[in-house]
Amino acid sequence: MTRIRRAARENKTMLMKTGSYYVVHVCVAAMVAYAVTGNLWAALTLSLLEPTVQAVAFFFHEKAWDRAGRKAQAEALAAQAALTPSH
Repeated sequence: MTRIRRAARENKTMLMKTGSYYVVHVCVAAMVAYAVTGNLWAALTLSLLEPTVQAVAFFFHEKAWDRAGRKAQAEALAAQAALTPSH
């Protein structure tokens, strides 16, 4: 449980962003599913299932982009240090 709490603290902003994305996605999915099916229960089921999977994928997508950004920044700093003459 400590691991989960630590991960939640370390990723608070990303989790909040994922949560807001989830709510918007559920609303849009419900409207689209209802427009396509005309069935409220089918629309609600589809609108909860698909966005839930998408929210999990989105979280890991954001983590990958964050990691790539940090790696690029570290490489840029290393390149800059290599070009700076030492005294």
